[in-house]
Amino acid sequence: MFCTIQEMMVSAMFSQFDEIQQFFEARKKYGIKPGLERIYQLLALQGHPEKQITAIHIAGTNGKGSTLSYINHALLANNFQVGVFTSPSITGLTGHILKNDKPISEGTFIHIMNELYPNIKRLDEMDMHVTEFEILTVLAFCYFAKEVDIAIIEAGMGGRFDTTNCIHPAVSIITNVALDHQAFLGDTTKEIAYHKAGIIKEHVPVIVGRIDPEAWSVVNGEAKRKNSAIYRIDESFKPQNLKRRDFLQQFVWKSETAMFDVSIPMAGEHQIDNVSLAIQAIVLLIQQGYAIKMPQALSAIEKTVIPGRFELVKRNPYIVVDSAHNPAGIASFLEALNYLPRGRKRHLIFAGFKDKDLQNMLHMCEPFFSTITATSFQHPRAIRAKDLAALLESNHIVVLENWQEALKQICTYPAHDQIFITGSFHFISLVRTYLRKVNKM
Repeated sequence: MFCTIQEMMVSAMFSQFDEIQQFFEARKKYGIKPGLERIYQLLALQGHPEKQITAIHIAGTNGKGSTLSYINHALLANNFQVGVFTSPSITGLTGHILKNDKPISEGTFIHIMNELYPNIKRLDEMDMHVTEFEILTVLAFCYFAKEVDIAIIEAGMGGRFDTTNCIHPAVSIITNVALDHQAFLGDTTKEIAYHKAGIIKEHVPVIVGRIDPEAWSVVNGEAKRKNSAIYRIDESFKPQNLKRRDFLQQFVWKSETAMFDVSIPMAGEHQIDNVSLAIQAIVLLIQQGYAIKMPQALSAIEKTVIPGRFELVKRNPYIVVDSAHNPAGIASFLEALNYLPRGRKRHLIFAGFKDKDLQNMLHMCEPFFSTITATSFQHPRAIRAKDLAALLESNHIVVLENWQEALKQICTYPAHDQIFITGSFHFISLVRTYLRKVNKM
């Protein structure tokens, strides 16, 4: 059978994964462009793969990745083929798209990109330049439509105009609402809640975490307009009888219809909320007829450790990495310090993006640490270490422009000290890769 000209062109587009990486790097020039017009066009040209997916959609300022991980492992333990779309990724392009906890292969990524590329070019010629995140999203949907039973989709930014908001899920989740991405989403939680509430779909149940009264009025109003049942933490379901020891937390999850004993190997009160949202999602899926056995789901949740979320990567000395990148995330990070042994010196290594509320984040951290090392990393949005240090007038701040040099100073601390590294998801991904490599030597 002879190939068409178009098929011959497609087969020659991308052959190596580094070509894909270069393509996505070049695509950054189109920036962040909220709105759904471009992705709807690309999805239509691809035959609407998003309509062939059963999905759970998660939005929120913080906690999306953790909530997603708990649901993912609960479903995997019940023999579902599970897709995950998450952002940002700590393991490169393929780390955005997972099947059964494994990144999409480079070969499959190349194959789907070669299918997408002619339509991307077609839209370019129409002056509808799809962004790198829009392409990633469509690629994920094309993959999931053929490979998984259920997909868990994490919103990139906001919700209402986010690229992922083109699906009609089985369950929607809004983890919380706090200030972040104000340039795009607004300066108040009420404005930001408008964007998060945009993921609520007609007659689709929505689960809501802890949000302030103004944000709740927006979310609840949207749910009523969409005739969507709403399940709010501490009202429809509640974590109670909490016990804590080091990184282990145990509690009772209770609703009007069910009660479960839960244990998780993750520190921080925010993780109790995240896993509670996840359990409510599993309960709703069971009510919708999905063959999920709760004992298996809870057993899997109890083993779930989430990379980059108050993650203990080494003992003696304690080294903890955390992806907090806004004031709400920093508040959760600082609260989790209470779970560690007291009476020891604590040191912070911090780097971040200059468009974040870094001054507030640093001032929040200052009382908790003996030293704060301001550092930086290679990224167009990364703030320079000296500029970061200037945001905090303190005698115990250290400036090291090179983040690897900042990590090397860890070996100079006494073994009983505690070291914490935070400020940016992108920074943490670099740190985790570096520490894994060093520990293997």
